[in-house]
Amino acid sequence: MLSIPALLHRNATLYADKDAYREKAFGIWQRWTWSSTEKEIEALALGLVNLGVAEGDFIAIIGRNRPYFYWAMVAVQSVGAVPVPVYQDSAAEEMEYILSHCGARYAIVEDQEQVDKIIDIQGHLHQFEHMIYVDPRGMRKYDHHQLHRFADIQKQGRASYFECIDDLNARRSKLNYDSICVMLYTSGTTGKPKGVVLSNRNVIETAKNSAEFDNLGVGEEVLAYLPMAWVGDFIFSVGQAYWTGFCVNCPESPDTMMTDLREIGPTYYFAPPRVFETQLTNVMIRMEDAGSFKYKVFHHFMSHAKKVGGDILDGNEVSFGDRLKYAVGNLLVYGPLKDTLGLGRVRVGYTAGEAIGPEIFDFYRSLGINLKQLYGQTEATVFITVQPDGEVRADTVGVPAPDVDIKIAENGEIFYRSPGVFVEYYNNPESTASTKDADGWVATGDAGFFEETTGHLRIIDRAKDVGKTAGGHMFAPKYVENKLKFYPDILEAVLFGNGKDRCVAFINIDLTAVGNWAERTNIAYASYQELAGHPRVLDIIQEHVETVNKSVAADPMLVGCQIHRFLILHKELDADDGEMTRTRKVRRAIVEDKFKDLIEALYDDVDAVSTTTEVTYEDGRRGSISATLALRNAAVVPNVEKVAAE
Repeated sequence: MLSIPALLHRNATLYADKDAYREKAFGIWQRWTWSSTEKEIEALALGLVNLGVAEGDFIAIIGRNRPYFYWAMVAVQSVGAVPVPVYQDSAAEEMEYILSHCGARYAIVEDQEQVDKIIDIQGHLHQFEHMIYVDPRGMRKYDHHQLHRFADIQKQGRASYFECIDDLNARRSKLNYDSICVMLYTSGTTGKPKGVVLSNRNVIETAKNSAEFDNLGVGEEVLAYLPMAWVGDFIFSVGQAYWTGFCVNCPESPDTMMTDLREIGPTYYFAPPRVFETQLTNVMIRMEDAGSFKYKVFHHFMSHAKKVGGDILDGNEVSFGDRLKYAVGNLLVYGPLKDTLGLGRVRVGYTAGEAIGPEIFDFYRSLGINLKQLYGQTEATVFITVQPDGEVRADTVGVPAPDVDIKIAENGEIFYRSPGVFVEYYNNPESTASTKDADGWVATGDAGFFEETTGHLRIIDRAKDVGKTAGGHMFAPKYVENKLKFYPDILEAVLFGNGKDRCVAFINIDLTAVGNWAERTNIAYASYQELAGHPRVLDIIQEHVETVNKSVAADPMLVGCQIHRFLILHKELDADDGEMTRTRKVRRAIVEDKFKDLIEALYDDVDAVSTTTEVTYEDGRRGSISATLALRNAAVVPNVEKVAAE
C-alpha cells in the first residue's frame, strides 16, 4: 500500500461495514463506514477534477475536526494535489503568508468566518482561484462565481463520473511512496512558519511502526479534536487511522468536547500537556468545592494511588494489602474520576509537544491510565522516541522509536534519522540543508543525553535556550517553567537569566483556578488584570515559586535556575499578540523584546513598575492596556547541602 488513497480502498474492501468516521451533530452521532467514506471521498475527488484541480496544486484546508476535512485531505491526494491544513484560528495575515508561500490555487474551508478571512486577503493572492465551503449558513448573498458549496462539488463529481473517472484513476495509479502526502507548516516559534513536505513513505512507514509498537488495531476509538494543521492530529487521525482501520470520532464543537469524550470513551488518546493540566485543574477546583467527607476520601485514596498506582500499572511487585486498598480506591475514586474525564477506556495515552510536569504525569498514571510521553517533531512525522510499556518515567522521553537512529553531538544537540524524516522545507533549500544533512540526519535543536543505565533519552531544553548564568550554572528555563505549571494557579511561566547573576520570571495565572479561589474566599474582581495584581494572589504565587526553588536547588546542575524575583503579567500571553504560537509555545524572543521594560525592572530591584502593552482583540481591533505591576522577591536556597540538611 503505497499511498493513503490506496489504504482507503483496502479498508473499504476489508472493513466495508465498519465505522470509519463519526461526528456528533445536533446531539446525535452520525456515522460513515469505510465503504461510504470511500464513496464520499471519490465524489469529492471527481468534483475537484471537474473544477480544474491539476496535479501538483496546493489546496488549503481550514476548519475544525470534521469528517469533511479528513475526506478533503484524502480527495486532494487522490487527484495528485497537495493538502495544506491551516490553523482555523489563524488571523487573516497569517493565512495570507501560508497561502501565498505555497501558492495555493484552492481552499476548502468550514464556514463564513473562514470565507471572509480569505476574501479579505484574496487581492494579495494572485494565484488563488476557487474556494469551497462546508457550512452554507450566511453564504446566500455571496458571489458564487469562485465560491462553491462542498456538497455541490460532490454532486457535480457524481454527475461527471463517466467524464472524469478515467482521469482520476490515472492520477491515483501514479501515487507512490515518494508522492507528497501533505504539507504541514511549523508553528514558527523563532520566525516565519516553514512548510514541511511529508511523503507517503514518511506517513505510512511511521504509522505502521508506531501502530505495531503499541499494538493498535482496527478496534481502537480515537477522538479527533486537536488542530488539523498540527502533525500530531495528522498522524493519529489520518496516518494511523488509515493504516489500522480504526474509527475517528469528531466532537460537535470545542464546547462539547469533554461531553463527547465521555460518550466515546476512546481507547487510544493523545493530548498535549496543556489539556492534561486543564483537566487536573478542573478536578482540583471541584474537590475544593466538595464537602469535607468527599474531600478527605479523595485525598486519602489519591495519596495511596501516588504511592503504588504507577507500580501496579507497570506490573511491578506490590503487596496484597496495597493492591486491595488500591482496588477499593478504584471503586470509590479512581474509576469514577476516569469516567468523568472520559479516560476510563484508554489503553494507550500519549502526551507530547511540550514537557509535562512530572507531578501531573504521575497523577494520571496513578489512576491507572497508561499515559506515556513521546518526543517528536513535524520534521520526523512525529515519532523520534517512545516509551515501552513497563519503562514509563516522567523524567525521560523513552527509547528510539522503531527504525529511528539517534545521536548526540558534542554540544549536546540531538540528531535523528528515520523513514519519517521530511522531504524538504518547501521553497527553502537553505533551511533544509541546515536542518538535514546528506546522510539524512536531522538537527532537532534540542539538547539532551542518553542515560547510561537505561538507554532512555532525557531532554534538557531547546539547545538555543540552554545557557549559563553568570555564576557558571546551567540555565535551562523549560525545566523550571514546567515545575511551576504543575500548580493549577499557574497557566504559563517564562524564565529569564541567561548570562545574568540570577533568574527572574514572568507568571500568568490561570483565571479559572484563581477565579474559583477568589469566589470561595469572597474576593471581588472585575478582570484578569485586577485579580493578577491582588496581594493575596501574589502571596500564593510566591509560595509556589519558593517551593519550586527548593526542588530546583536539589539538582546540583540546575541550582542556579532558582527564581530570585518574579511578577504576574497583567495580560495572558496570546497567539493573537504574537507572544505564543498556535500550538501554545512561548515565543521567547518576542516576549523578551516586548516586555523588556519589565525584565529590566526585575533586575533593578524596584518594588513596582508601570507599563503599557499593545493587545489584539477577538474582532481583530488593536488597542492597549496599562497597568502598574508589583514585583516580588522570592526566597532561594543558597546551596545544595542546605537542602539535604532539611
